[in-house]
Amino acid sequence: MTPLWKTDAPLPLGSDFVPGARHDVVVVGAGITGLTTAVMLARAGHEVAVIDAGEVAELATGGNTGKLSLLQGHQLAEIRRHHPAALVRAYVEANRAGMDWLTAFADGAGVSYTRRTDHSYAQGRGGLETLQAQHDAAQEAGLPTRMLTPEELPSVPFPISGAVSLDDQVAIDPVRLARALVEELRAAGGTLHTGVRVTGAHALPDTRVETALGPLFAHHIVIATGTPILDRGLYFAKIRGLRSYCVSFRVPGEVPEGTFLSVDGPTRSIRSVSDADGPVGTAQLVVGGNGHPVGRSDGEKAAVEDIVSWTQAHFPGAEETHRWSAQDYESHNLIPFVGAMPRGLGRIRFATGYAKWGLSNAPAAAMRLTAEILGTSWNDRPRWMNTFATRLTMAADLVRGATEGGKVAAALASGWSEAESRSVPVPQPDEGEGVVANRAGLPVAISTVDGVTRAVDAVCPHLGGVLEWNDAECTWDCPLHASRFAPDGTRIEGPALRDLKELPRTGRR
Repeated sequence: MTPLWKTDAPLPLGSDFVPGARHDVVVVGAGITGLTTAVMLARAGHEVAVIDAGEVAELATGGNTGKLSLLQGHQLAEIRRHHPAALVRAYVEANRAGMDWLTAFADGAGVSYTRRTDHSYAQGRGGLETLQAQHDAAQEAGLPTRMLTPEELPSVPFPISGAVSLDDQVAIDPVRLARALVEELRAAGGTLHTGVRVTGAHALPDTRVETALGPLFAHHIVIATGTPILDRGLYFAKIRGLRSYCVSFRVPGEVPEGTFLSVDGPTRSIRSVSDADGPVGTAQLVVGGNGHPVGRSDGEKAAVEDIVSWTQAHFPGAEETHRWSAQDYESHNLIPFVGAMPRGLGRIRFATGYAKWGLSNAPAAAMRLTAEILGTSWNDRPRWMNTFATRLTMAADLVRGATEGGKVAAALASGWSEAESRSVPVPQPDEGEGVVANRAGLPVAISTVDGVTRAVDAVCPHLGGVLEWNDAECTWDCPLHASRFAPDGTRIEGPALRDLKELPRTGRR
């Protein structure tokens, strides 16, 4: 499950970590949010350190499709359905500002990209009403979209009944972009630390992040970790984690020039890859989709295989080159959360909830974070920032939150119930498989990966959810708030901060 974008050059390595070092700003997370924030602050004269438990572009950034669009499938229609037009307009303005910043940076850093016409499309007639709503919301927000009839549609080999199109959108290699951001950060005197896990952040008595190797001190801290690793404000309960899948292919013959995202299910995201916006000569087509809430799926491997089968049916001779996945977070009110964390004295900030549109939402969030840290006056901030800062919670936001809360409660109850129904010893799982069983009243997660069978605690250390086996990525995923763990219990991502406890292996051959 290695992303296409990580095949053409090594990722930047971090500098040696010195416990107790002091910086103006410490940014936690070396994805697009963290790196764009760090570069903006470095340009403003701040001394910035970026720290990540993994490598640069480890998670969502490295798993991105590389599509940078203001159209965004049916996202605008979803926001408009329950919010005023002014909020949709602010969302579009924010994403346009993020796109403009990112492409200007790419131009200056020599990161190539291509301009494309993006399409939100219906696979069947049932999606046409959603298309009309998307077109109406986009037009109302000032986007020059076009509704395309079947006769006006581009020639493509897959089912398409209608589309909304928007010209001059972008396809880019997100990992090339991340490398260039690191280069500028270092050129401006910033520091990068990789492979160092942050375990906490505090405003008093000294503002600092805690790590497994010791503290770093700063005047300001930015948490840019997908979902916040701090539970202040209970933002883990105000967003939901979503996993989706991508497969890249070599394809004989021509591939569509534009980019495409279906508004009806099953979701299909399609973009071609050229040497200007991807690894040279590696693949020509990326197809994604089949997303689902983390830890709540009938089969992750089957979701990936479905994408492969669909592509080979519509692009005969397509040869798979890479498969991967990414995890994104969607806020219940469909607008990203960005700003100061509660009980942080205005020194700890965060960003989350991009709903899979991080390439434009992340630099927009970085602009907001930078404006707050620099103390930019209200009157000098763009209108969209002030609109976001004063938006009201709508009834539909509360309904979505309550619905997701009900699903979390159901997953908590069913996880424990199912674990209690199967007691150890259990047959040793086959290669690539995992099972949860009960031992002395506690769930145990047993898996076999690369010929090694392991047992770990099956209870998520965040809030006690029983983990589910992800058979596509061989990970243990929490169906409550989307924490994920490797087979040996090592934490991968999510609000959980601790690894799973490794246990004596329990099973039979």
